[in-house]
Amino acid sequence: MIKNSLLLVLLVILFPFYGCKEQNKKEVSSENISVKIDTLLTPEIGGIKQVVKIKTDDSKKPVLLFLSGGPGSSMMNTANDFTNILRNKYTIVQWDQRNAGRTLELNSSPTQPSVEQMEKDTYQVISFLIKELNQDKIYLLGSSWGNVLGFYIVENHPEMLHSYYAVNPVISQLKSEMELLKILKIHFKDNTIASKELANVNIPFKIDEDLFFIRKWLFYKEGKEYVTSDNFKDGFLKWSETWSPVWNEVMDIDLPKTLKKVNCPVYFFVGKNDIQTSTEITKNYFEQLKAPKKDLFLFENSGHQIHHDEPEKFQNTIIQILKTNKPEE
Repeated sequence: MIKNSLLLVLLVILFPFYGCKEQNKKEVSSENISVKIDTLLTPEIGGIKQVVKIKTDDSKKPVLLFLSGGPGSSMMNTANDFTNILRNKYTIVQWDQRNAGRTLELNSSPTQPSVEQMEKDTYQVISFLIKELNQDKIYLLGSSWGNVLGFYIVENHPEMLHSYYAVNPVISQLKSEMELLKILKIHFKDNTIASKELANVNIPFKIDEDLFFIRKWLFYKEGKEYVTSDNFKDGFLKWSETWSPVWNEVMDIDLPKTLKKVNCPVYFFVGKNDIQTSTEITKNYFEQLKAPKKDLFLFENSGHQIHHDEPEKFQNTIIQILKTNKPEE
């Protein structure tokens, strides 16, 4: 039980060649008018096979690609919990990024992952989907870390997108981590162990234990008491071997300074109780950002995982946006 819970927590820390296929049901007419797909595809992306899962019953439906949080996580196995309503309106696509989920099971990255490398992967995945599913553009959704990749596409390739959904986004993570540390120190001021460990945290992070102590006490505050176990620490530091260099790059991202105007519609989804990626920072960025269309939706009963905390409202909000902001023909 501890191992399973540990894996789940680590995965939300911060996520044509065909190979493996699962429940492959594909019916295509000669003119690609009627398509039924429930399959895994493994196109070559960035020099390795990367797993893309497509679920649809109508090729005319718009495509919605999810960019998982993490880094190093997968949304694929739990996707039905927060896409069961969305499938009525969209072709749903899940992608396991390099060194995550089923892509890691197929092959590991031959080089140390970097933000730049994974941004290029994202562009290639979208290009693959546009060609494979005969689309002009797609809808894109980033969850937490996935917004690092998503906003790269918004900034550099807006022509590929109908619109972008930024869910609990990474906006200015250095400031978010600093605010989080202050909140945790106040919350645990009467806890001797927590106070001592949090007092030793350096921001910007100098060693892997800096991020570990912040996440340990954040998750403990959320009721995950098993994070005090040695198994959790060992697992976290193992994750850090691959991903702390990437997260250190993320700490340099400051969108209010670098991305003040975008050329596609952007919709922000924020959990009122999210302290991992500061809700206040996201609200302030939303106010200053110039976009053709934009809106911000506050989820009163959510923390950092809106799609798990309020899955029905999460999906219905996306569908309502689609109804009221149909793309131009």
